[in-house]
Amino acid sequence: MLGDFKKFMLRGNVIDLAVGVVVGGAFGGIVKSLVDDVIMPPIGILMGGMDFSNLFVTIKDGAKTAGPYATLALAKEAGATTLRYGLFINTVVNFLIVGTAIYVLVKAISRLLPPAPPPPPAETKDCPHCAMPIPVKATRCPHCTSTVGEAVKAA
Repeated sequence: MLGDFKKFMLRGNVIDLAVGVVVGGAFGGIVKSLVDDVIMPPIGILMGGMDFSNLFVTIKDGAKTAGPYATLALAKEAGATTLRYGLFINTVVNFLIVGTAIYVLVKAISRLLPPAPPPPPAETKDCPHCAMPIPVKATRCPHCTSTVGEAVKAA
């Protein structure tokens, strides 16, 4: 069992997947910082100083303090139930940036890779009379004995 586990772990696909998960996690942190710290503040300023992460609707007042609440932190502290649509907007922007970055990365990598080799030529074809598979170079079908291929054109 230990030997099988070792073979499994040393296969290229498992190692590639592990590296992808680690790099993806780090990339996600970078993109989250880009959205939260670089992109959303200027958008908030353009929209009149709005802080998207602080946009929320109070669904139910908290047990400790009644609303309205000036910030999401105060609402959480009061124990209020909130609908945090501002954080959702940040997450959507984050997703769009990650999706765009991955798309650009995949396109760039696919341009660097050599094109896929053409598929090998077919070894069989279907007989036009009985639809059974026959070798491409055959001139007569072994199943129905019909003349096929080049012999048909000559006839």
